[in-house]
Amino acid sequence: MADGGESVVRNTLRTCVRGMALAATAVAGLPLFVASLACVLLLPAGLGVVLAPKSLLVVRRQADLQRRWAREWSGVTIAAPYRSLPAKPANRLFRVFRRCRWVLGDPATWRDLLWTLVNVPVSVVLGLLPAFLLVAGTWTVAVDCWTLLEGRTNAAPHGFLLQVFFLSMLPACVIAGPWLLRMHAAAASSLLAPTRKEMAARVGQLTESRWEAVDASAAELRRIERDLHDGAQARLVAVGMNIGFAEQMVKDNPDLALTLLAEARESSGQALSELRTLVRGIHPPALAERGLDGAVRSLALSLPLPVDVHIELPGRPVAPVESAAYFAIAEMLANVVKHSRANRAWVQLEYDHGRLIAIVGDNGAGGAHPRAGGGLQGIERRLNAFDGTVAVTSPAGGPTQVTMELPCELSLART
Repeated sequence: MADGGESVVRNTLRTCVRGMALAATAVAGLPLFVASLACVLLLPAGLGVVLAPKSLLVVRRQADLQRRWAREWSGVTIAAPYRSLPAKPANRLFRVFRRCRWVLGDPATWRDLLWTLVNVPVSVVLGLLPAFLLVAGTWTVAVDCWTLLEGRTNAAPHGFLLQVFFLSMLPACVIAGPWLLRMHAAAASSLLAPTRKEMAARVGQLTESRWEAVDASAAELRRIERDLHDGAQARLVAVGMNIGFAEQMVKDNPDLALTLLAEARESSGQALSELRTLVRGIHPPALAERGLDGAVRSLALSLPLPVDVHIELPGRPVAPVESAAYFAIAEMLANVVKHSRANRAWVQLEYDHGRLIAIVGDNGAGGAHPRAGGGLQGIERRLNAFDGTVAVTSPAGGPTQVTMELPCELSLART
């Protein structure tokens, strides 16, 4: 019974603290709202092209925080409605304008900004109400206890109905506190969740990426079947034939039988080597054993040109994302070796706000761009299945830089 009472007290205090955090965050967002509007107003002067996306992306992070709190505190899931950044090659100046258009052209950006303003009264009322109920009810109980301790038991309570009202605030806080937080989450969902039109567009994108993933999987299966048929299978058939001939010749011509057995042993070793290569192409052992960090470093060491590797990952992505990122990086490095005429390359891996960012670059001839049936298009199709993006910057004469982003959560912390 005592444990149950402690649990009620603990949950009530947690609800009050969460409500105050909502209110404090909302009030702190007012200067951000004013600054964002000022940056938007500076767009005609040119300075806003740089400042407006930065301030509005901070507003977006605040909205993401509200979504996370709604999910963790109230069990209300609010999907992120943002459009993906277009993955088109561009120089630095055009990237600035493209980023500005991407942020300002997304309707979700303006709903986030509106929520920053609406969130102030909503959070102040719904967030501080549980704490007010707790303080008012506790204060009334404390005053009554103090009155009893002073011995004024025969004194008529001043405002009996008002006192009963304040005393009822304690159970009201316990019961209504979580409900008030859910109301706040529902209010946030009305502005921060995708609209029906956006959901329909999102379903279309997911359907397209699903079919692309199915096509990519089918092509991969055909490649594996072709490699097995043309490589290891043919060698194993040759091994069987050599062993059969050796059995027939072992009595009449032992030397020839030994030669056939030696050829069979050599063919079996080559078949085993090809099978190992094929397995590495499906899922490299280094990726399973050492994660994306170790697998990329091992891959860089195997290339015939120096590769600078800079990796800052606080944990490991889930296995499918980790595999997709590895093979995308491997494909890019293979393109560097085959086509770029570069003498140096670099790989950068980092994790920022729920996105795994991989940058592969080289100092080669440049001119790389996605084309039908090319490696870059294959990478785009592979990452589209995970809602990822690819951006290519490769002017004539170089350097080339390919930025790949994958939304994910890190599942395991590194030790």
